Amino acid sequence: MRPIKGVFFDLGGTLFSYRQVPRQHAELLTSAAARLGLADARPLKKAYGVALAALSASYGQKTYYLHRDLFREAFEHCVELVGQRADDALTHWYLEAHQTGVFGSLELKSDCLATLKALRARGLYVSIVSNIDDDLLTALVAREALGPLLDHWTSSEEAQSCKPHRGFFEHCRRKSGLPAAEILFVGDSPEHDIEGAAAMGMQTALVRNVGMPPPLQAGRASVAPQHTIGQLHELLAIVGP
Repeated sequence: MRPIKGVFFDLGGTLFSYRQVPRQHAELLTSAAARLGLADARPLKKAYGVALAALSASYGQKTYYLHRDLFREAFEHCVELVGQRADDALTHWYLEAHQTGVFGSLELKSDCLATLKALRARGLYVSIVSNIDDDLLTALVAREALGPLLDHWTSSEEAQSCKPHRGFFEHCRRKSGLPAAEILFVGDSPEHDIEGAAAMGMQTALVRNVGMPPPLQAGRASVAPQHTIGQLHELLAIVGP
């Protein structure tokens, strides 16, 4: 393998932990059930899981989509599954609450900042390459003051392409000016991150989050990563001095 000169990071499940997301979203669905006049929120929560699983497969085949559209469709479908209808006002409330609450609960992993600083100190090109809408990515980078530690951050909305499709990876590779073979792509999704990066000829590292599987997986087979890590600081041994 060629020497690594750049490291591209996925966002959720990689630099940020999803640990607080399930609880936060459960609270959001409890509030939604109350707004629908449902005495018990459990059927709505179960319906959301069914709706999101069904949409994960179909959205996973799209070359590009906005996550706001995915979350809207999942919510409206789960409401239908419990015999209700989400009007425009309820859907708007849900999307706004989802953005501020659920995405607001994403938290940096404990060794994230130290790892990014160490990679930069070694002269590596560092970026975030995320299947996320631009407003969310920009807000998270600003909230955590990550800008000075990154050469670029790119959303699927900016690229008009979503992982694992080649267009997104090529868009970000061009921004870096690096050959694909000299980029290490780090992500938690075998289907989105590892499969797409490997197809581009990038080196790959899969982040394993115990008890927290990556979202929006369709269940299809994927290629094996070249490296598997449990903590971000393990990347320092992979990239070398």
